[in-house]
Amino acid sequence: MRPMRGIFYKLCSVVTFIVMAALIKSTADQVPPGQAVFFRSLFAMPVIFVWLAWRRELRTGLHVTAPIGHFWRGVVGTLAMGFGFAGLGYLPLPEVTAIGYAAPILTVVFAAMFLGEDVRLFRISAVVLGLIGVLVVLGPRLTVMPGEGDEAAALGAILVLAGAACAALAQVFVRKLVLREKTTAIVFYFSLTATVLSLATLPFGWVVPTPKDATFLVLAGLLGGVGQVFLTSSYREADASVVAPFDYASMLFALAIGYWIFDEVPTFTMLAGASIVVTAGVLIIWRERKLGLERARQRRAMTPQG
Repeated sequence: MRPMRGIFYKLCSVVTFIVMAALIKSTADQVPPGQAVFFRSLFAMPVIFVWLAWRRELRTGLHVTAPIGHFWRGVVGTLAMGFGFAGLGYLPLPEVTAIGYAAPILTVVFAAMFLGEDVRLFRISAVVLGLIGVLVVLGPRLTVMPGEGDEAAALGAILVLAGAACAALAQVFVRKLVLREKTTAIVFYFSLTATVLSLATLPFGWVVPTPKDATFLVLAGLLGGVGQVFLTSSYREADASVVAPFDYASMLFALAIGYWIFDEVPTFTMLAGASIVVTAGVLIIWRERKLGLERARQRRAMTPQG
């Protein structure tokens, strides 16, 4: 184990995924979310494929024993990505990032509901704290009055929260898949499934992107693949409990990109809510470490989009 290298790879993945989200956001006014999912998934696959070839894992890394499990993980993960990308068109990048932090909180709830995991008072308290933080972030968006012109932002908040819920459900599928499947197979077949499923949105108005938008979309896909390589590598080099808290560094990068690129100034309410959610997330990670729960393989197989 090389924890410092693991932390470095984790931070690289966080930066890469935030830049990818910024590229998707830059095209959101012109490109439908389903089409963005197609580019994000399609152009991530060559990167993952090359990485597997470099590691000489093509033959073993893509073998599957539970294709139906991969399919359902792909369905909910694709929904998570689509909802999240749609929300980027309505909300500031830091706010989308903050609401997205609800995913690991909701994963605890879904794991108890569908996997029968034992959730005791400490984690229940952390979940409640995290949900309070999410409500603090969402509150200003969901309390608008008709005619005030903020209905679009309210829709964006609902979309991003739906994406977080789908990402949490995808994590439940991943927790089952890692018992029998390799992480590389879960990652690759998710991208493949998302690419195919995104084509179902063709009738809903795909567009011919401008050269600039096309470049951004291709770059987003390539960065998505690179980010996944960094993410997987980070959990090879260090324990999950060491690198997982660095997920929350994404807020710092989202704030910087949002301010300098999109002229987005965060509100005190958003920052306060995000702080509460981050605290709850760190408490859950700490508790899992104390209980000796191994989440490294599951985290390697996930992306911020599900």
